[in-house]
Amino acid sequence: MKTLLLMREIYVEAFKALEIFFVRKFFKIFAWFSFIMFLVVLYAFVFRLFTGFPFD
Repeated sequence: MKTLLLMREIYVEAFKALEIFFVRKFFKIFAWFSFIMFLVVLYAFVFRLFTGFPFD
């Protein structure tokens, strides 16, 4: 739990340090986009596991 709070604090401080509005928004959007893409890949992998895809 302490590690998650530390990571959250680092994330918040990193975006506070960015002064330029565009750069701040770009990195926030990029972070959310990366998280969503990871979830898509995770979904595809789990879907293939449950449908019996042969991983040869």
